[in-house]
Amino acid sequence: MTTLNVNGTVREFQAEADTPLLWVIREQLGLTGTKYGCGIAQCGACTVHIDGVPTRSCVRPVSTVSATEKIVTIEGLSPNASHPIQKSWAELDVPQCGFCQAGMIMAAAALLKSNPKPTDADIDNAMTNICRCGTYNRVRAAIKQAAAGAA
Repeated sequence: MTTLNVNGTVREFQAEADTPLLWVIREQLGLTGTKYGCGIAQCGACTVHIDGVPTRSCVRPVSTVSATEKIVTIEGLSPNASHPIQKSWAELDVPQCGFCQAGMIMAAAALLKSNPKPTDADIDNAMTNICRCGTYNRVRAAIKQAAAGAA
């Protein structure tokens, strides 16, 4: 058995060393908000925070994450979807199909934590997640709203 600190709780799991962190989170720990999209770290649906850094979990072997590193998934971002990004996302109806949204929200939350007043260029540089529905204008508006404290 091995342990990970996920959403503030030390959790035990058993997996091969080369198993992607995504599969441990979803299959071993039952936290299914983090999604599988591409499996090659391109789409961002699998984004989680590791010690505050947005990380694509589909390509990160679980053996490279220490028990002291703090992993936060969409389930652990805030209680009752109360994070300003989550509130803005809901107010502005950002998601259409919703599949990419957990990863988008995690990337946006990390952006605002590191840069509370991002410019359009900052948003463009940080938000590399792919949305099949093309809600990029609403993503930008929600980030700006959350940054302004309007959520």
